Amino acid sequence: MLDYLFLNATVVTVNPRREIIEGGAVAVEGDRIAAVGPTGEILRRFGTARQVLDLAGRAVFPGLINTHNHLFQTLIKGLGDDRVLSDWLKYVTFPTAAYLEPEDTYYGALLGCLDGLHSGTTTMVEYMYPHPRPGLSDGILEAFRALGIRAVFGRGYMNTGEKYGVPRAIMQDGDEVEKDFRRLYDKYHGDMIKIWLAPAAPWSSDRETLLRVRDLAREFKTGIAVHISETPFDRWATEDLHGIPDVDLMVELGLMGPNLLMVHCVHLTSRDIRIARYFDARVSYNPTSNMYLCSGVAPIPRLVEAGVTVGLGTDGAGSNNGNDMLETLKFAALLQKVHHLDPTVITAEKVLEMATIDAARAIGMDEEIGSLEPGKKADLFVFNPFRGAKAVPMHHPVSTLVYSSSQANVEMVMVNGRVVLSEGRVQTVDEEKILPEAHRAAVRLAERAGTGRFLAERGWRSLAF
Repeated sequence: MLDYLFLNATVVTVNPRREIIEGGAVAVEGDRIAAVGPTGEILRRFGTARQVLDLAGRAVFPGLINTHNHLFQTLIKGLGDDRVLSDWLKYVTFPTAAYLEPEDTYYGALLGCLDGLHSGTTTMVEYMYPHPRPGLSDGILEAFRALGIRAVFGRGYMNTGEKYGVPRAIMQDGDEVEKDFRRLYDKYHGDMIKIWLAPAAPWSSDRETLLRVRDLAREFKTGIAVHISETPFDRWATEDLHGIPDVDLMVELGLMGPNLLMVHCVHLTSRDIRIARYFDARVSYNPTSNMYLCSGVAPIPRLVEAGVTVGLGTDGAGSNNGNDMLETLKFAALLQKVHHLDPTVITAEKVLEMATIDAARAIGMDEEIGSLEPGKKADLFVFNPFRGAKAVPMHHPVSTLVYSSSQANVEMVMVNGRVVLSEGRVQTVDEEKILPEAHRAAVRLAERAGTGRFLAERGWRSLAF
């Protein structure tokens, strides 16, 4: 017998035909989607299920995939406002990173993923680069397990870059990185969690360790994430350290390929875009963070036109102040429209693709997730437009989701065939208990790192000048 039957919904499949099925149904058996189609057809085929839900008036979407995050930064929301990237790193992020404890990363991950789940996120791609003490990765990974969210964990590192402001306290040599990657892979890698490698940036890694990352990725057949051309500084610093720009360095060292997720890519040249397409490297687009830090506007239309796979991400909450993928959908569209002075430059449908099937392809999982198709993992969410005035009327479900939605509309979230959020409440952990505990952890961390003083010193500023 089926485990779940979702009936009478508007089913936004994002399948190869991009079907939207009015009065549609989704059948779930175990951790997989058994069937998708008109409700009458699915009922004739299956009859019933252990749980049958009438979703009239609602829409069912594939679970959203957040292709980039730094979950420890959830605890520094609001501390880095109105700063350029170099000051944001120097005065907030790096000092915080040096004082992290496993409890901090655990609560940061819980808090960030709760925000994600409430916005329909079923897969989180994490990029953990500071490791001043052991156990920080485990804090995040245990939070994933507790929540029941699907995850890709990038075991990051920094081992050079002191001249650019990287504190020695968070640096690790290549031997430490490899040893811990192997440990994490053995302990956590499986169906729900994938372990990747994630050098923080080309300018904060020596060549020897980048080559080791390449070899480990080949040995374990896993992915690599790396920040690329987020700001002009990234390009300058990489050339200063390595003699060539970041994209060229990835090619020269043999890292460029389908398993490379290049994050941000705001300042790519036309030649860089051609290289990315030639090697089938993938890109993570983080519009909210790029606006928050004024890094620039990623050339998304040119990347898409060139055939480069682009997925959406929130980035860490330190440069976003949240992990809300619904908010990210809207910003992803509007930023491109205003930058190009062209309302047609990107559509709501393309933005949804970048958060679902394209994001799945960006992390090499499009055979398993990213659309509602028989045989794929049962990762989905139920959207109820009537849980608030903002989403009413719902003339078109994709337009409503991208431009008129909020977390209040996310009624149910299923990951791997398991309901992890129902009636707007997370089912796997005690959210009411976690939120104040996460707040206290954030306050203690700010006190240890000394980062809270910047808000006190700042006072009230109506103007930035």
